[in-house]
Amino acid sequence: MLLSIAIIILVSLLFQAVFKKFKLPGILGMLLAGILLGPYILNVIDGQILDISSDLREIALIVILIRAGLSLDLQDLKKVGRPAILLSFLPATFEMIAITIFAPMFFDITYISALTLGTIIAAVSPAVVVPRMIKLMEQGYGKHAKVPQMILAGSSIDDVYAIIIFYACVKYQQGESLNVMTFLNVPISIILGILIGFVVGYGLVTLFKKMHMRDTIKVLIIFSIGFLLLSIENQLSHVIAFSGLLSVMALSVSINKNYSILAKRLVKKFEKIWVIAEIMLFVLVGALVNIKVLINVSVFAIILIFISLIFRMVAVYLATSKAHLTIKERLFTAFSYTPKATVQAAIGAIPLTLGLPYGEFILMVSVLSIIITAPLGAILMDHTYQQLLTPIDTN
Repeated sequence: MLLSIAIIILVSLLFQAVFKKFKLPGILGMLLAGILLGPYILNVIDGQILDISSDLREIALIVILIRAGLSLDLQDLKKVGRPAILLSFLPATFEMIAITIFAPMFFDITYISALTLGTIIAAVSPAVVVPRMIKLMEQGYGKHAKVPQMILAGSSIDDVYAIIIFYACVKYQQGESLNVMTFLNVPISIILGILIGFVVGYGLVTLFKKMHMRDTIKVLIIFSIGFLLLSIENQLSHVIAFSGLLSVMALSVSINKNYSILAKRLVKKFEKIWVIAEIMLFVLVGALVNIKVLINVSVFAIILIFISLIFRMVAVYLATSKAHLTIKERLFTAFSYTPKATVQAAIGAIPLTLGLPYGEFILMVSVLSIIITAPLGAILMDHTYQQLLTPIDTN
């Protein structure tokens, strides 16, 4: 296992550097490293690592949500409340609908499997979006209209919303029935997750203020609480809906609200943790890719992905229609909702590992969505923010 870990880290860092040199997202290099090192090509990754890959991907999700929460200011969110709320579910819903309608037209796939695919592809990527929004907030771009804060908040909840619908689809395919409570569980899960996260976050702030400890110890405590919240979600899944992932982010927002000085320090700690978490996330999802199947997915999968992006951009415009944003700011918001990577890497393989119908096809299209939209979204954001967003010194 140690040899596999060493190879994973060294090869992924090399590929990441090469891709960045060509102005492409480093995550694509990591994904390619996983494909090459995985069982379908070189087969050098230890099976024990692949056996726990789902847990490692979940840890990576926790890291990115904590980073997002520690960077969010509630006062900023209040100023962009309505569009941020709409952005948290409207673009994802439009994209799910698009894939559910068009996927069965292009492929021999059932509507429920198409919807499952839609829930995976519909989630915007925190790995691509969050670091860029944090950078824009630090530089002051879009500060007057709180554009980065709005995107950061909306996209983070967008992921949780898509994941909740995804698991509802999975449970249905495993034989559980869908009823009114299945859909009521979405707002219940979100509200309860936020409430519990804020309460726990306030408790941690009280603890940290009363007891002196190193920031590293605080990071370990927050991490452990995050694991605990996700475990509680699994334990309570048959009793009451509760989003552990959203609770983790709310916990971090609560820390930022009540102890902002500490939050700024902790963000830097979690940025360092993300370096290794990001490698494991994208390399391990790449390792699950059967390159022969990916090649055979066909041009129709690419068309499907671009159709879904069009639906998503229309939804972004609708969500921001009554916001005090310029046309340029709304266009940048649409660009920011383009990239897919993190959630697709984290849950794209679940239908396959559970033996659900069309699981391998769903994984291949999920990976293809990363390959297409991650560089597209990153390039659009990186090359347009100076033209589309107003810097702080001109306000």
